[in-house]
Amino acid sequence: MTKQRTIAEAITLQGVGLHTGENVTMKFVPAPENHGYAFKRVDLEGEPIIEADANYVINTQRGTNLEKNGVKIQTSEHVLAALVGLEIDNVMIELDSSEPPIMDGSSKFFVEALEKAGIVEQEAEREVFEITEVISYRDEATGSEITVIPSDEYQVTTMVDFGTKVLGTQNATLEHLSEFKTEIADARTFSFLHELEMLLEHGLIKGGDLNNAIVYVDKEISEVTMKKLEKAFKKKKLSVKPNGILDNLTLHYPNEAARHKLLDVIGDLALIGTRIKGKVIANKPGHYVNTQFAKKLAKQIKLEKRNNVPKYDLNQTPLMDTTQIMGMLPHRPPFLLVDKILELSDTHVVGLKNVTMNEPFFVGHFPGAPVMPGVLQIEAMAQTGGILVLSTVPDPENYLTYFMKIDNVKFKQQVLPGDTLIFKCDLMSPIRRGICHMQAYAYANGKLVSEAELMAQIVKTKND
Repeated sequence: MTKQRTIAEAITLQGVGLHTGENVTMKFVPAPENHGYAFKRVDLEGEPIIEADANYVINTQRGTNLEKNGVKIQTSEHVLAALVGLEIDNVMIELDSSEPPIMDGSSKFFVEALEKAGIVEQEAEREVFEITEVISYRDEATGSEITVIPSDEYQVTTMVDFGTKVLGTQNATLEHLSEFKTEIADARTFSFLHELEMLLEHGLIKGGDLNNAIVYVDKEISEVTMKKLEKAFKKKKLSVKPNGILDNLTLHYPNEAARHKLLDVIGDLALIGTRIKGKVIANKPGHYVNTQFAKKLAKQIKLEKRNNVPKYDLNQTPLMDTTQIMGMLPHRPPFLLVDKILELSDTHVVGLKNVTMNEPFFVGHFPGAPVMPGVLQIEAMAQTGGILVLSTVPDPENYLTYFMKIDNVKFKQQVLPGDTLIFKCDLMSPIRRGICHMQAYAYANGKLVSEAELMAQIVKTKND
């Protein structure tokens, strides 16, 4: 497994927002494990935070724009692409405006700043969702489509075709994230002349100049339009060169447009919130189709996590039986609610309970229609998690485990006599000072029956 990463120290960049034209100060700040990416608006009261989450996408006109509780972040994709491309997991992005600086229209300057800040490994392991089947999203209106297929690592291929002679059909591929810095990061954003005219008319791209956007001339330019462009870009004289690009901007690559679209895909798919192991194939990608795909994949990942019923050979000798469990836990029948421990590592534990008709709680809990009380399911999860935290001390028999917090409890299915309950508890952060923060699930009959976030602490009760 790979460890999570953040930056060693904060680092600041300054520039101009492409559409707002405002001067912007942006600071990358180290963040703790399992934090992910988030934006903080330091110019607003209370310094509200907007997580990089596909569910906060409000529109995708000229960029991927997020909004939470009325607070907005515009054109988030180039910054997020730099973080993913450098395999950084946890960063807070502080802004004194709604929009990160456009810089040169690529991720190059963000990559340079992050590397200057230094990248450090954290204790927690990185969560990666492995693609095991083909998942697709298609926008029927545009014909744009994104598909992800199984692969040994995260790969991206983009295919662009805007139906114009000046750009033609282009492809780009990223085989390894390690190539992002050298092959993709400096690919700049681009626009067509007809789009540029519309943006100028609507008062947008106030921060644009010919150093941060490639302009493909896909139509004849009238003298009036040329004068407008010269004024907008503060140039005395503009021209169209034989390669069809305004003002003869030198391309970094013949397929720079396809590479920039690949950069956008990486940035937009950062909004899934989980690293993926699979190959993404994007045909005519755009922010709308990218973010719709991100929403679909995030939803599926969440669903699979919930329904990912652990499969175990219940006939095999368990890692711990009831006697061994009682050697660690202070609980005793009838309040010992775990019969076996099937798996145990530094970060997770799996336990089992056979629910029988002669459980003492069935005597008073709906005797005519016996159902295992939900609170006892939570207690059974906690006892299973107790094995995990007590396994970190050499003398577990001298400790007691106490609840500190229970959050996000959900009951999905009834648990009945004859059911075999499987409990799975995963650490949400490393155990510190005997405090254990876990995500716990209970399964029966191939279904998720209950779940909860649990926080508990072990306390020593006896002297050595």
